[in-house]
Amino acid sequence: MVGSTESWDIISVLGPEDVLAAERERRARLLHGAIPKARQSFPAELVFAADQFVITPAGRFEDAARAHAAGDEVRTVIAGYHWFTDWGRDTMISLEGLTLITGRLLEAGYILRTFAHYVRDGLIPNMFPDGAKEGRYHTADATLWFFHALGRYLERTADRTTLQLLLPILIEIVEHHLRGTRFNIHVDSSDGLLVQGEEGYQLTWMDAKMGDWVVTPRRGKAVEINALWYNALCLLANWLRENGDEASAKRYDEHAERAHISFNNRFWFETGGYLYDVVDVDGSSSNDSSCRPNQLFAISLDHPALDPKHWRSVLEVVEKKLVTPVGLRTLSPDDPNYKPIYGGDLRSRDGAYHQGTVWAWLIGPFIDAWLKVHPHDRAAGRKFLETFPVHLSDNGVGTISEVFDAGEPHMAGGCIAQAWSVAEVLRAWLETA
Repeated sequence: MVGSTESWDIISVLGPEDVLAAERERRARLLHGAIPKARQSFPAELVFAADQFVITPAGRFEDAARAHAAGDEVRTVIAGYHWFTDWGRDTMISLEGLTLITGRLLEAGYILRTFAHYVRDGLIPNMFPDGAKEGRYHTADATLWFFHALGRYLERTADRTTLQLLLPILIEIVEHHLRGTRFNIHVDSSDGLLVQGEEGYQLTWMDAKMGDWVVTPRRGKAVEINALWYNALCLLANWLRENGDEASAKRYDEHAERAHISFNNRFWFETGGYLYDVVDVDGSSSNDSSCRPNQLFAISLDHPALDPKHWRSVLEVVEKKLVTPVGLRTLSPDDPNYKPIYGGDLRSRDGAYHQGTVWAWLIGPFIDAWLKVHPHDRAAGRKFLETFPVHLSDNGVGTISEVFDAGEPHMAGGCIAQAWSVAEVLRAWLETA
């Protein structure tokens, strides 16, 4: 059976046999560009799945004209099908799996330079509404993920031209965070940690909101925000040092060191053997001890904020309470706010979205943390990924869903194809090869 969404004048040009041959040629080309380990079996299927997310945005004619005039192109990433547009956070988390592993290095550069153009007040957009030329900036972490994505891009490409182009923007971003920017995003001068949160906004990746109800506001000093902040400071200092600017590098090193000391003093939850999810909640002295996967980024990022002496304890708690065959729960089943099922009406679904619901993309940082604690046991790390090849035949065939129920049998939900699910499962699979 052959189906198409093209107009009849296009359909009539090629017969079914010609279209099939063209599709085989497209797939061969995609595999040829990917790194060798990704050219067969399950990784190859994810290379094909990744192709649908990297797009040229429609309707942003001024941006396209500006890019073309500079000899560049505009690219972005669709977060998920069938209803997401392009989101800054999802794009930066997905960039390595969707473009670097698949050999689309040129497009990776396009994406980074495209988003750099949209920096406002030290922030990249959280998302672009359908048909909009300007993004919405209500995010505390997308900009910090931008540093991570650029770091992985430079590892693969050594593209110093792009680094030189972006360095002034990266400095501007950090300076805005140090002195304060939109949505109460600022560094606390008393401890060097990053504060975020404004009434009525959902600024972290746990961003469910229904009307005026922000389900998980997480206002204060969130654990992954500060892990990302420390990582960004370290990356920037290293890039400046490579560029010969030792004085600036030393300044950001000092900010990083202060944040590192405070992070380990403030976030370690001795009683539970893991990290607080948020400290200084809403500007108070109280801490949120909810056991969530956000703490993994204090281990998984290139510059871990957490002292290695605590890594094993955190990993064991996360594995015991949050890991499932299809990703990680967003909240421990022990928590009174835990929701085992992602279903019902919109309010019910949003209420469960980050209160237990499993997200496939979180397996990526978990595997990163696992391999730092167990560097010689990749085979054991692979066991956490064994269900994903089976899932390719469920829900959205040939791709990976956005979320799954927290309780067994972990039925898929949300988007049938999600960019960071595909990207992080592909990356994690190859890391455990």
